[in-house]
Amino acid sequence: MDRLYWSTEQTTEILLCLSPVEVANLKEGTNFFRNKSTGKDYILYKNKSHLRACKNMCKHQGGLFIKDIEDFEGRSVKCTKHNWKLDVSTMMYINPPGSFCQDELVVEMDEKNGLSLLELNPPNPWDSDPRTAEDLAFGEVQVTYLTHACMDLKLGDKRIVFDPWLIGPAFARGWWLLHEPPSDWLERLCQADLLYISHMHSDHLSYPTLKKLAEKRPDVPIYVGNTERPVFWNLSHSGIQLTNINVVPFGIWKQVDKNLRFMILMDGVHPEMDTCIIVEYKGHKILNTVDCTRPNGGRLPGKVALMMSDFAGGASGFPMTFSGGKFTEEWKAQFIKTERKKLLNYKARLVKDLQPQIYCPFAGYFVESHPSDKYIKETNIKNDPDELNNLIKKISDVVTWTPQPGATLDLGRMLKDPTDSKGIIAPPVGTKIYKDCWDFEPYLQTLNSAVEDEIFLHSSWIREYFTWAGFKDYNLVVRIRSRVDVIRHVVKNGLLWDDLYIGFQTRLQRDPDIYHHLFWNHFQIKLPLTPPNWKSFLMHFK
Repeated sequence: MDRLYWSTEQTTEILLCLSPVEVANLKEGTNFFRNKSTGKDYILYKNKSHLRACKNMCKHQGGLFIKDIEDFEGRSVKCTKHNWKLDVSTMMYINPPGSFCQDELVVEMDEKNGLSLLELNPPNPWDSDPRTAEDLAFGEVQVTYLTHACMDLKLGDKRIVFDPWLIGPAFARGWWLLHEPPSDWLERLCQADLLYISHMHSDHLSYPTLKKLAEKRPDVPIYVGNTERPVFWNLSHSGIQLTNINVVPFGIWKQVDKNLRFMILMDGVHPEMDTCIIVEYKGHKILNTVDCTRPNGGRLPGKVALMMSDFAGGASGFPMTFSGGKFTEEWKAQFIKTERKKLLNYKARLVKDLQPQIYCPFAGYFVESHPSDKYIKETNIKNDPDELNNLIKKISDVVTWTPQPGATLDLGRMLKDPTDSKGIIAPPVGTKIYKDCWDFEPYLQTLNSAVEDEIFLHSSWIREYFTWAGFKDYNLVVRIRSRVDVIRHVVKNGLLWDDLYIGFQTRLQRDPDIYHHLFWNHFQIKLPLTPPNWKSFLMHFK
């Protein structure tokens, strides 16, 4: 039996050491360093005798900072991915303003005037009450891919289903399923012992899917993380009757039975809404980072049995829905190509660092299939999962799996022999893999029903809506064109603007070309939890 090592106390890790000579040569302002043995980069800021330090990694999407040539005072650095700027004298991001602060490292001087950068590491929550991995029988743990981010996990005699989006669109009318779900998907949901829903985006929290489930089994246990904006914030307004929703704290094992437990962790960039999960069965961990930008702030368990994550990119209206200024078709095409390549490399490096035994790219199988979104479909090029898996194979020994609807991975077989031909069971013969038709009409009717609503007969609805939204004390002119059915549906029901932006339902121009974090963060996350009181509004016109 292997011996397990873990820590239940805070630990200190030395990330970089500078000699007395290197310390003496530090220049005023920003200094860049790389630890040659680890390949990790750091920033050290000097102001006379005062020193501050941080990792050279943008908190947005992990980009590398370089000197900001527009800053003559030597205090700010600029990310090479999206041009975010960090003031290292304060460790606050200045572009976008009012967004994030950078995590600082401890600067420690020794008696010879040498210097060390230290990181204080809290204990890993998954290391509490550690379990030794037991042998798995063939067929004991099976992972079946349904579609997009939806996995059906058989763990002994229990079943867990992740993020069921199996019918209808996501983000108003912008996203549709790429894959055809197995015909027994509803039966699988009804038989689940629990569902995990990672966050409130509609490609994970699918109300059309949950409506079908609630009609047959409204008491299915559903587990979500304790995010600042509740995952089910709009449940009562949806009219769907689900009676067994459980909100659990982060970083705590939730025991299902003697062999099975799970732990939900928050995202380091969007802790107010995004989560990921570790499922452990008989000591074998399955890590699902879902859509998290920096899951658990970048601290994750290594050498898990199975890891799955997003991979595709394209889950944003930027830059396809932008025009004017630099946003030519050539610029957008090059930007998309570059960003997708960066994402592939980032995911490959993450997998190499964590060394899971098996890796599966998922949560990126959507398509802009409505004919009116032909331009978006043609320009919003997404990553190929096989390309990512091939890249991972070049730099590591990790086994990879590109899933198809109805395909099943037998974890016991794969852990014993990754070359076992029965380790991954292909979909049944005759299974339809890709969707070639979508039932648009009922969902478009729902959107269109808002167009002629009485509230829009009165121009003061605009003031009423933005007063309700609570966005104020910010000098900003917004010019947004949107499809009338979607914007009126969103306004009437007090929905988040993800339907507009991530769903590709807007066309935007901005001058100056600056990302306004406070504005988008407010309308994508911070809107009131209850919809506008349009009944009261209309009373003024009676």
